[in-house]
Amino acid sequence: MTRIFDAAHVRRAFSRASTTYTAAAALQRDIEAQLLESLDYLDDRVPGVVLDVGSGPAHAALAMRARWPKARIVALDLALPMLRQAPVGAGAGMLAKLGLQPRPVDRVCADLRALPLADNSVDVLVSNLCLQWVDDLSAAFAGFRRVLKPDGLLLVSTFGPQSLIELREAFGHADDTPHVSPFVSIGEFGDALMRAGFRNPVLDRDVTVHWHPDMASLMREQRAIGATNALATRRRSMTGRARFAAAAAHYEQFRTPQGLPASWEWITAMAWSPAHGAPIRDGGEELARFDASAIPVRRRGGT
Repeated sequence: MTRIFDAAHVRRAFSRASTTYTAAAALQRDIEAQLLESLDYLDDRVPGVVLDVGSGPAHAALAMRARWPKARIVALDLALPMLRQAPVGAGAGMLAKLGLQPRPVDRVCADLRALPLADNSVDVLVSNLCLQWVDDLSAAFAGFRRVLKPDGLLLVSTFGPQSLIELREAFGHADDTPHVSPFVSIGEFGDALMRAGFRNPVLDRDVTVHWHPDMASLMREQRAIGATNALATRRRSMTGRARFAAAAAHYEQFRTPQGLPASWEWITAMAWSPAHGAPIRDGGEELARFDASAIPVRRRGGT
């Protein structure tokens, strides 16, 4: 398979952003909250093991520990400095006052492409805005299916193709080397879930616009969360002042009284793990295909 991303660069970028990520990741936190609302579909089920893949500083993992104090919560991330930022003791005092003795959050530095967990060992797997950094989405979902128990809950999100369309066009005008990652469509995301054998997938698509005074401020925000250009085909030298200035000048055509827009589209999905050994394909033929045509787009207020 053709390599899309430089995984070592992804690790370095998020490691460098470990001390600035939390303050800059407002959109990521909003999408995380939206994703965690779907935990209510477990009803009264209390999971024994919960895995947060691409956890960053473990904000979602800590929220799930507060929800299930006796569960084993595992925060897994590629960047060790991100995991070291996790306030793993946060909230423990309050839970203790309620008579609860929460387990600590386990922090694991690992690559989601090779999850260091046993088969059939996880009840709930959450991954917020991590999958846009993997080359092979189907393989990632196959790994998620491997570690999930039958009827385990999968909650995932990723950015969609309308994200940063203005920035993509601006750099495309100034440089023949790509600067913005490709993002999968909701149909491709659903297809990959079904190829991995997940049952009853429910997907949603949301869009919003954030506003910036100039292109440089958008770029600074992205660096602060570790979202730099990690494409394997990226230019290995500096972009250069001339190219950056040309891109910034082209971006100005999108300016409104609110500032320069940065469009964001994200996809959230909930699905259930099948019984182990359940077929994914029958004689090499696809058993089903995800139909995304009827899914409405939810437009949210920008910032």
